[in-house]
Amino acid sequence: MAEFNVVTHKDCEIIDITREINERVPAGLECGICHIFCPHTTAGITVNENADPDVKRDMLAKLDELVPKREAYYRHYEGNSAAHLKAALLGFSLAVPIRNGRLLLGTWQGIYFCEFDGPRTRRVQLFFQMAQE
Repeated sequence: MAEFNVVTHKDCEIIDITREINERVPAGLECGICHIFCPHTTAGITVNENADPDVKRDMLAKLDELVPKREAYYRHYEGNSAAHLKAALLGFSLAVPIRNGRLLLGTWQGIYFCEFDGPRTRRVQLFFQMAQE
């Protein structure tokens, strides 16, 4: 297992963590799976395009439209129900193949940490599994 922190600076923010994960692929692991887990209920993990920064802006804008921050029907006493809902929509984990010692992603893909209740210091946990041949 490996773990690293992500420091967020905004209430809602999407941060590319692809490099941080690739740096932690164990030496000698040429083919396998990287399980990526976010142990937080108001943040999520996703894969999306990493070439155009407007993709992140568009994702945040649409999530805000779908799940408004303040609504009268939210009953959660901490006032961050929207953050919980957004995180649940994106999900808390991913499984990404590893080939030649690196994450096997498409040309335009990156792995993103999605903050919905920041700013905070968050953790990302990685579990590596060698492929059975």
